[in-house]
Amino acid sequence: MTKFQKRLVTGLVVMALLTPLGIVLPMIAGSEDAWGEWGSETLQKLLGYLPEGFKKIADLWKAPLPDYNMGGDGAGIGTQVVSYIVSGLLGIILVVLVIFVIMKFVVKK
Repeated sequence: MTKFQKRLVTGLVVMALLTPLGIVLPMIAGSEDAWGEWGSETLQKLLGYLPEGFKKIADLWKAPLPDYNMGGDGAGIGTQVVSYIVSGLLGIILVVLVIFVIMKFVVKK
């Protein structure tokens, strides 16, 4: 592995380890959802209405790990933190695999 690749991997792992800040900081600050992670109800409350296009596609995609939480709705903060880290690492691995597969087909030696 080159020096750049080592730094890249280190940076990605650090970012994955920092992902729980998305649930911990709102708890500390006494706020609600993490910014931008709003459902239909929250968006309706924030905007005062729900855009028609959003209504049409709101249920189009269901996340494999809803709320990044493998422990269910009643999970403790420890389970949520571990779930966020695992979700971040899985996301990184999937993106790297997709890029690797694309590069195998695109780059000719």
